[in-house]
Amino acid sequence: MICFGLNDYMISNEPFQLSEKEINNYFNLSQNSEKKRAPKILHKKGDYVNKVFNFILSDSYMHPHLHPSKEKIEKMYLINGSFALIIFDDKGEVTESIILEKGKKEFIAVPAFIWHTYVMLSDKVIIYETMEGFYDPKTWKILASWAPEESSQRSLLYLESLKKNISKKLND
Repeated sequence: MICFGLNDYMISNEPFQLSEKEINNYFNLSQNSEKKRAPKILHKKGDYVNKVFNFILSDSYMHPHLHPSKEKIEKMYLINGSFALIIFDDKGEVTESIILEKGKKEFIAVPAFIWHTYVMLSDKVIIYETMEGFYDPKTWKILASWAPEESSQRSLLYLESLKKNISKKLND
């Protein structure tokens, strides 16, 4: 069982627990998902604070996006594995890559209006994410027009180029 307490930068004061069975179940869902990820949504419909565990496999591509409202600060807490958060300018050029891994950097907050995506650096990653604001799929995020759609053939090549960029950074 993975059990962790919510420390001072998290929203709630109650600890969360994930059983091995639950973890395996969500990674099985991820494996069978076209997107190679599966969410465990903790908030209820209509809640102001959105809370979700994301179970993500290494070959998952997330369309770069931004959250277009000042309260939509995406807070990510690494639970297991490692990943790189990639920040882009308005033209799609990488401006920053931040590595999150257990025992090192395990938390990051992405401000609203910042283009970003993330690339998994380990086979299986669990991220706990929170964001304020009432969920509306029409206004929650804007997808970058300069990046391929998630289900497109180009997305695999784009993900590979992002991974090479990160690998180069790690080896420099």
